[in-house]
Amino acid sequence: RSAGKMKDAVDVLILGLATQYPGGAHAPKFVWQLVADGCNAICEVPTSRWGMGSINSYGFSQGIVDRVRHGGFVRKTEMFDARFFSVSPAEASAMDPQQRLLLERGYEALAESGLKKGDLDGNGTGVFIGIQALDFQEILRASPAGQGVFAATGCNLAVSSGRVSYCLGMQGPCASYDTACSAGLVACHAGARAVHLRDCDHGLTAGVNLMLTPWIPMACALAGMTSPKGRSHTFDNRADGFCR
Repeated sequence: RSAGKMKDAVDVLILGLATQYPGGAHAPKFVWQLVADGCNAICEVPTSRWGMGSINSYGFSQGIVDRVRHGGFVRKTEMFDARFFSVSPAEASAMDPQQRLLLERGYEALAESGLKKGDLDGNGTGVFIGIQALDFQEILRASPAGQGVFAATGCNLAVSSGRVSYCLGMQGPCASYDTACSAGLVACHAGARAVHLRDCDHGLTAGVNLMLTPWIPMACALAGMTSPKGRSHTFDNRADGFCR
């Protein structure tokens, strides 16, 4: 309990949870099952992202190519129920898929906690998002949607948290956090503190990350940071890099 350390502080309960992880873990029970079964959710880059053909065309050595070969990828990130969130087709086409996931999984977590869409409109629920990838910028620039009026908000990290608040009508504190790999944890900490300090009665915290282009994986590979086997053998003599 925190009450003894901080005047008027309150305890925090986790009331709802939603996930979408590699390996088809689109609900918490599937995440636990993957862990319990020791499953490996890492795969070669699917062609729905960029595929290995585009990497091979750059003429890198086989050692570099192998370091870009693997990753953890969630499925069907292009799918989005825009109408449910009152988002027009034109705006949806310019939205970073990370924003789509935040809306869908965020609402799912809130619904799991017993809150309905009508309950959220106008209430003081806070939104705290960990997000740092900007891969969709390259894709958007090369598409017709990149020349439209919605391009400015489609890839903005700050807008990502604001869009969740706006689409669900929530009027509590709202912030996006980019601290690289720790962004989700920092957002979770911020949300817990906001509830502790009574800045809001409820808080939605989330972390999202999608690899949509090969540029960052290529940079990591050239620096020797990623594993050619696609495994992160931390504190192990087999360690040869990490897998994104």
